[in-house]
Amino acid sequence: MDRTILHCDLNCFFASVELLDHPELRELPVAVCGDPTSRHGIILAKNEPAKALGVQTAETIWQARRKCPDLVLLPPHHREYRRVSKLVNAIYQAYTDRVEPFGVDESWLDVTGALHLFGGDGRALADTLRRRVREELGLTISVGVSYNKTFAKLGSDYKKPDATTVITRADLEGMVWPLPVGALLFVGRATQRALEPYGVRTIGDLAAFDPGSLEALLGKLGRQLHEYANGLDAEPVALANSRTPPKSVGNGLTFSKNLTTWEEVKGGVALLADRVAMELRKDAMVCRTLQITLRDPNFKDICRQRPMAAPSQFARELAGEALELLKTCWRPGSPIRALTLTAQNLCPQEEAWEQVSLFPGPDLQARQKQARLETAMDSIRARYGDKSITMGRPGPRGIPGEEDE
Repeated sequence: MDRTILHCDLNCFFASVELLDHPELRELPVAVCGDPTSRHGIILAKNEPAKALGVQTAETIWQARRKCPDLVLLPPHHREYRRVSKLVNAIYQAYTDRVEPFGVDESWLDVTGALHLFGGDGRALADTLRRRVREELGLTISVGVSYNKTFAKLGSDYKKPDATTVITRADLEGMVWPLPVGALLFVGRATQRALEPYGVRTIGDLAAFDPGSLEALLGKLGRQLHEYANGLDAEPVALANSRTPPKSVGNGLTFSKNLTTWEEVKGGVALLADRVAMELRKDAMVCRTLQITLRDPNFKDICRQRPMAAPSQFARELAGEALELLKTCWRPGSPIRALTLTAQNLCPQEEAWEQVSLFPGPDLQARQKQARLETAMDSIRARYGDKSITMGRPGPRGIPGEEDE
């Protein structure tokens, strides 16, 4: 028997939450954005009137205002978004214990086991959820209903705002396959560019592509995407409030002044490595691959990645690898507007430590000493806050006015 999976997506979430306090702006074009004075002038969210005028998420304020001179800008309140997200998920949990958030504004629900308690119809339950969220919180959601997570997500994106879309097995050829390949989960711009020379422009093209060739082109992701395109996603929906291991851990900084010297770059990398390492240890994970992305003042990104010499969750080792990567793609003096460090190819720390312990010696002793140091720092942060102590934080000449990305 097929499962019944729902994907619920809060419409224009950040903007909708802000408009709860500004109902007089509801019919005007409104966008939520970062602080332009800190060079965070990026559109984070927009409401439907702004969307209708062409305003897009992630574009700069000046680009958005060129399309919409009367655009009303509001600052973000992330704590409030998290609070409202918990309230929405509490509504979902009244119908199933399998509620898996996908970011702050989206969640999958597996209602297979409980559907008979609520009329036995996935569409009707989706409409009930839409009504409750609208009446109780003043927000709208779009809901996709399908037999797997991938197509449920596709359904919630299919029609917005405040809509229910059902995708069944019978809809594969007529509804799913004609859609652009970019509509499929995990097919981003880079993947689309890689597929385009091979004539893969729709989900149907992807479904018909040889899976072995896709794997050769995209790695493991290629075979996974082929299965998704053919409706073969069997991934379960996690239990509510369960901690699912992250697939990557990243942290980014946009600087108030461009970094141009090696010392400034070292300071920025040290801070990012410290934050990423701390998150890895919180999840008891280590990374086997490190990626660094630098952005210049023209918003051009350069991205490089490499395998770690040994699986790590230590700031010093992450920083060292990141700096080696930067040497391959950055010329001192070239301005850097932002840096992002991402730990990838994660695995549980116990698995990695078992492998490392097979080769004892000075390197192992040094790593054990580093582990004790950074674990002690974690204890201090747990008691006094994340900013109470940092690893290798530079002095006044280090990072010029760093701000969280």
